[in-house]
Amino acid sequence: MKKYFTNLSCLAFTFFLLICCKSAEKSLKKGDFDDSVIRAADKLKGNPGHGSSVDILKEAYPLALEQHLNDIKLNKESEDLFKWEAELQSYVKLNRLFQAIDQCGSCSKLITAQNFEKEEKLARHNAANVRYKEAQTLLAIGDRENARKAYEHLETVNTILPGFNDVSKKLDLAYEVASFKVVVEQVLVTSRTYQLSNEYFQDRVNEYLQTNKRLNKFVRFYIPEEAANLKIQPDHIIRLQFDDFVVGNTLVEKNTEVVISRDSVKVGEKQAGRSKVPVYDKVTAKFTQSRKTVLSAGLLDMQIMDFKTKRVVTQEKFNGEYNWMCEWAHFNGDERALTAAQLRKCKSQELLPPAPQQLFIEFSKPIYERLTSKLQTYYAKY
Repeated sequence: MKKYFTNLSCLAFTFFLLICCKSAEKSLKKGDFDDSVIRAADKLKGNPGHGSSVDILKEAYPLALEQHLNDIKLNKESEDLFKWEAELQSYVKLNRLFQAIDQCGSCSKLITAQNFEKEEKLARHNAANVRYKEAQTLLAIGDRENARKAYEHLETVNTILPGFNDVSKKLDLAYEVASFKVVVEQVLVTSRTYQLSNEYFQDRVNEYLQTNKRLNKFVRFYIPEEAANLKIQPDHIIRLQFDDFVVGNTLVEKNTEVVISRDSVKVGEKQAGRSKVPVYDKVTAKFTQSRKTVLSAGLLDMQIMDFKTKRVVTQEKFNGEYNWMCEWAHFNGDERALTAAQLRKCKSQELLPPAPQQLFIEFSKPIYERLTSKLQTYYAKY
């Protein structure tokens, strides 16, 4: 059995090598020299004497080297302001090939791979520096649109060379100028009874606006206290108020009917000669079913106001409702007249509805969904 598994493992490894070999050869034929080199080097790590991989590596690496050096030459001649980034990518790929070959002992004996670490470092510095200077030029203009462009450049700088100069401070500065600031006022509810539920709704709205990046990364939302502490001068004010709501309107419906069994059942016995015989007939019962519905609904008014002009730029109302329902039943008469479903309902009991606070929360859930969907659509353009 042990020999069987050993043979099976050898077959699996051989099969893997064959697949990798074909993949490396296929990449070479397609002109994807980098992939061909990496695949061949990976195979030669485990099988230094793999003939086809040796041939592929010897052919693919010089072609990959030539291809990237030609690209670098063309980039140097380019007038593109950000040409250093393309050059950087070429050096990154060349060094990836160097590492793949350097980590394979047999590969290093077959070919001499070139290390472009210094060139990559210089290209990385130059690429970051060009973006950084461009961002400074745009920031100096001082308007929101150019600050957003500057922010994008600085984000690229941080990707290319994290911590370059004072990029973190510049990112904060750019964002401050680039961001569209919106203060969301406390949701108004006229009843003290529902303040707790309203806080739950308010907290959900605030959490969504503070953490949801799908809106627009340049739109920043503040609660009034936060805006006051930071001395923020907002662009928009969002006012949310429940114009109307009703909680716990109860409707009870009852329906009584006489039901008759579908089939005849034994209802007694009668004397027939010296013996008794069963008597069959259909039976009836008076079945009463009750339904209690507790209705809750509300209407939220949203106004978005321009802070400078005090003009309402958009207004919309969002409605929501929640109906809690309980059903139960009882009967008088012969239970055999009832269906299985009717019997199950008779085992149910009248339940107490949720507390008013919970009902408020439930009807506000669809309002929350409609409100946040509207805000997402509205602020996507800012």
